[in-house]
Amino acid sequence: RFVPGRMVPFSFPLSKCALWDPVPMGDVIGSHITYYRNPKISMMEKTLRLAYRHAKQNEKKSFSCFLLGTLRVDEDGEGITLTIDRFDPGREV
Repeated sequence: RFVPGRMVPFSFPLSKCALWDPVPMGDVIGSHITYYRNPKISMMEKTLRLAYRHAKQNEKKSFSCFLLGTLRVDEDGEGITLTIDRFDPGREV
């Protein structure tokens, strides 16, 4: 419902029957990203050097960080490419 000037919560009516049959049908198939696609990873050299320098300066054996990039499907539709182009060291707290 739309009421001018304020938000009104809405709810769905209770139902005793489902709209679909929950029983599995057909054969089991894999849903992993590499099942149908050929994955490739591409990383900018600058990003790799920055991550390496940060790892060497860190006193701990392991540390947390983020590698950010883009995922795209290749033009032929047969593969995917993950391009990593940014490094974020994150926060200690």
